[in-house]
Amino acid sequence: MERAVMEETQLPRASSEKTERGVGKEKQRRIGEKEQLVCASVVDTDILATDVLATGAAELLCAILEIKDKVDFFRPYLEQLEATLESVMPVIEDWRRSELEQGDHQRSDFSQLVEKLRKGEEVVRKCPKVHSWNVIQKIRYLIKLGKLDEYIRGFFNLELQVDIWRHNNQLLFDVQQVLTKVEGLGVQQGGRGGSVGIGSKRLCAVPGLPDRVVGFDVPLRELKMELLRKDVMVLGLCGPGGCGKSTLAAMLCRDEQIRGTFENILFFTVSSTPDLKVIVKTLFEHIGGQVLESDLSDEDAIKHLQYLLKERVPKPLLLVVDDVWEEPVIEKLFFRIEGYKLLVTSREVFKIFNAKYHSKYLLGTLSEQDAMILFRHAALPQDGDEHYVPDDDFLKEIVKCCDGFPLAIKVIAKSLCGQPAREWQRVARKLSEGSSILDFNKYLLERLATSLDSLDSLVLECFLDLGSFPEEQRIPASCLIDIWVELYELDDEDDAYATLLELASRNLVDLVGSPRKNAGRIDGGFNGLFVTQHKLLRELAINQSRQQSGDRSRQRIERLIMGVREKEGLHRSWGIQEHQQLNAKLVSVDTGEMCSKSWCDMHLPEVEVLILNFSARKYTLPPFMKKMEKLKVLIIVNYGRNHAELSDLTTLSYLAYVKRIRLEKVLIPSLHKLETPLTNLQKISLYMCEVGQALRNCTINASKMLPNLVEINIDHCDDLVELPPWICDIVCLQKLSITNCHNFFALLEGIGCITDLELLSLHACTGLSRLPDSIGGLQKLRFLDISDCSKIEMLPDGLCKLHCLRKLDMRHCSELKQLSPRATELVHLKEVICDEHLSSLWEPLQVYLPNLKVSLKTTSI
Repeated sequence: MERAVMEETQLPRASSEKTERGVGKEKQRRIGEKEQLVCASVVDTDILATDVLATGAAELLCAILEIKDKVDFFRPYLEQLEATLESVMPVIEDWRRSELEQGDHQRSDFSQLVEKLRKGEEVVRKCPKVHSWNVIQKIRYLIKLGKLDEYIRGFFNLELQVDIWRHNNQLLFDVQQVLTKVEGLGVQQGGRGGSVGIGSKRLCAVPGLPDRVVGFDVPLRELKMELLRKDVMVLGLCGPGGCGKSTLAAMLCRDEQIRGTFENILFFTVSSTPDLKVIVKTLFEHIGGQVLESDLSDEDAIKHLQYLLKERVPKPLLLVVDDVWEEPVIEKLFFRIEGYKLLVTSREVFKIFNAKYHSKYLLGTLSEQDAMILFRHAALPQDGDEHYVPDDDFLKEIVKCCDGFPLAIKVIAKSLCGQPAREWQRVARKLSEGSSILDFNKYLLERLATSLDSLDSLVLECFLDLGSFPEEQRIPASCLIDIWVELYELDDEDDAYATLLELASRNLVDLVGSPRKNAGRIDGGFNGLFVTQHKLLRELAINQSRQQSGDRSRQRIERLIMGVREKEGLHRSWGIQEHQQLNAKLVSVDTGEMCSKSWCDMHLPEVEVLILNFSARKYTLPPFMKKMEKLKVLIIVNYGRNHAELSDLTTLSYLAYVKRIRLEKVLIPSLHKLETPLTNLQKISLYMCEVGQALRNCTINASKMLPNLVEINIDHCDDLVELPPWICDIVCLQKLSITNCHNFFALLEGIGCITDLELLSLHACTGLSRLPDSIGGLQKLRFLDISDCSKIEMLPDGLCKLHCLRKLDMRHCSELKQLSPRATELVHLKEVICDEHLSSLWEPLQVYLPNLKVSLKTTSI
């Protein structure tokens, strides 16, 4: 059968000549008639435009009659073109008579048509010369013949025949049948009898799979279940670059159940610069066997495709659009048509995936076990030849650095395959010393870096900042927001939070924890929200930051990042630059225990953000901080088990310039030692710190020392029992958050003096038994959170004086049994979040509080 197909389109020259000599009498007669028609049309007068047109049409018709019986593959299109030409020849003759009678020899409308007829004749005469194996050339000629036929019919305003749709579909099926028999193309048939478009040289072909795929059994099963849901018409397969999205999509296309469900499966790669018109035209040609006009707009092309898909009902079609970077591509290819489904692979989790009829599947990285299996398969020869085989420790060290990314695993494995022992040992040693896996392979770096190409400048800079934090550590979202607000001079924290969400939607970070659902507004916060990042993406951030700085001069550095050196102190490269001026705006130091002698003296006059990460019981702050006159954000994080004692924290003059301070797991020294007024300090955050020593028996002039402080956050500070009285003197304070402090038992009676306070959060202060009546003095308070304050038994009457209160969160206040009779005075209260047992207390009051909404939520937010 295959042999017969080969002979259909490739005839030996001698055989071809013999066939031409043996043309039947009937065929010779028809050709003669056409030639006579041409001769009759051209009379001995001035050459008319219609004469040239008639000659061109007749010559093309003669070529078709000579060729069509020699090329069974092209015969359907040639016969269609023949029928079109025969139907227009009488029209041409009528035009010629009219031209003779009226003497109008100036008509020039036909020049373009004549040229197309001439080129069409050339294509027809080339058809027998196309080799049987050259399927791409065959399809190109089919498209040209189809376009010519369409042009002629359009020129003469012919009505399309009713059966043209059926004819084209049958022709496409015939083409597919031939393709299935051509060696090497591997086109297969679906379970319903239709083509699934799998072939390495076909339009919209599903790409091939690697020789071995590891760890995708569960994702494939879950992805298939999601796609086959009746209420899902668009499914987004999302994940960071290099995690195997395209491979998983190709596996899905080859799944027996999927092939049995969809008559056609088409796979199209879009990438970062999509041409929607090209996509639609290619799909139109492939699905319907028709050619769209080249001058169509994007909107018209989409309408044609939608009509085509509707005509196909009920034939199921799966369209896979790979590597989509822009949401409008999905919007324009989504049609609510029965049997049509769209699978989109993307690095970004687009918002449209949350819409009706849409869904998403988030693809993670490989487990350690699967990563090791894949690495062994790619790195260790499978041919049985004797090569160096490293021990498991070497393998684990390298695989760990690939962070479960299939792309990284395969690229690094192949680069090491067959290498001598010394090369394996060198790579393992470099990695153990802190080198990045990206330093060993330029191709891998370039592939991962494409994930950053579509980021705008602000989002890109924020991504690069993520390399400033230790690997495999959760980064508090509030920490990043503090940095970005000051470093990039954003209007408020909402803008920084939006940037964080943008990075998360592009799978460049993961958001974990239990954030406040109202984060980013006046009635919410960021406590409990953390950011994690794949190790490989963190290394990408560091690498790109280094490249962005340029190699010509250290003066251009924007970020200065020092990795872990434990007790070794600073990296020797920093010591070499001692006494040099560096223009970094962000400096991150990640060390072990540091004493004053461990630091070198550097000049960093442009620093605006300083991040000190360490793991130690005692830590001496770097002396070069004294010269940081532009410092805006100071972040000190202890990752050790015990609280760290900081030296000189309250004596350094640099604090006068700082706007935001965040301290984690440190022992806060007594504020008695604070020598310099913190005139610019606006926000202070304490997380898991020992604050008792700092606040106990401490008296300071808050209005002088903290004149511009607007926000205090104290979270998980177990030794906090009560607030010092001087906090009530910070009259400009707008946000006070004391959360998860289980030994905190009472608010100050003078709390009502903080007249500018807008947010008060006491979430999960389980030792708090009452609120002072003086809380009624907080006339600007808009949000009060007492959720999980399980010992509060009643609310004070003063609470009813809070005429600006908009939201009250009181979930899990299990001891609270009644409300104040004056609760009806809270006329501006819009929402109460509570449990079912408390909702029964509020619902009767809704008659007096018509704007009140009682929200039942059983979990903390």
